[in-house]
Amino acid sequence: MATPVIITVAITGALPRKKDNPAVPVTPAEQVESTHEAFEAGASLVHVHVRNPDESPGSDPELYGAVQEGVRKHCPGMIVQFSTGGRGRDQHSRGAMLYLKPDMASLATGSVNFPTNIYENPPEFVEGLARTMLEYGIKPEIEVFDLAMLYNAASLVKKGLLKEKPHVQFVLGIPNAMPMRPSIFNFLRAELAEVLPGATWVAAGIGRHQWEVNLLCLEAGGHCRTGLEDNTRFDATRLAVSNAELVTKIVDVCERYDRRPATPTEARQILGLPQAA
Repeated sequence: MATPVIITVAITGALPRKKDNPAVPVTPAEQVESTHEAFEAGASLVHVHVRNPDESPGSDPELYGAVQEGVRKHCPGMIVQFSTGGRGRDQHSRGAMLYLKPDMASLATGSVNFPTNIYENPPEFVEGLARTMLEYGIKPEIEVFDLAMLYNAASLVKKGLLKEKPHVQFVLGIPNAMPMRPSIFNFLRAELAEVLPGATWVAAGIGRHQWEVNLLCLEAGGHCRTGLEDNTRFDATRLAVSNAELVTKIVDVCERYDRRPATPTEARQILGLPQAA
């Protein structure tokens, strides 16, 4: 029997602006519509950024709430994951919407150089976000942009700030951070099994690496992330027409790896999340 794969769709991200790629959904209504199309194509988890009216990265809880409400209405059971990422947002605002209690939220466990800025996540800030997620019953997705972040996550488990068997995402292909090399991909998986046994995992390939990483994940038994957020960043070779197109591309090759898209119910079981009301 084919093994289910959770397909995460990162619908928007912080860049580029819509004028540079009209496919990027910006308003809550556009984001909900794009998510629904990806859901129908086979995605069971949506990673959400919001944008301000001027299309800059947003932090307004009302925007997050509108997207969450729309997804829960039109995509029954789909897992909603909010981004607490730092591009264009100050630290105080990055967790301001967590009181809305999404199913999941991203949690980068260290700082890393990006091409034009530092993605800054001081220890006290990371621990504060982790505590807030515990308080609201939100499952973190640990974002590993550099190797130390994996071991930082293991330390948070020991401190009781993360539950055991977390969900971890490896991010590969961002300039100045971890490059996309199969040897690094395999090393990260081996280290994960050693320091966080039982953890579930997914990997994101940025730009031109997106498809290569999708295939590695399918072959290695992990889960997949796709979407315009990653597809349009840095040195992408071709901009996708829609988020649904990118999800369909994964679905179409699942059988080759004896995989199949996880249903929302299965995805929640795999990640240890309660079933949707």
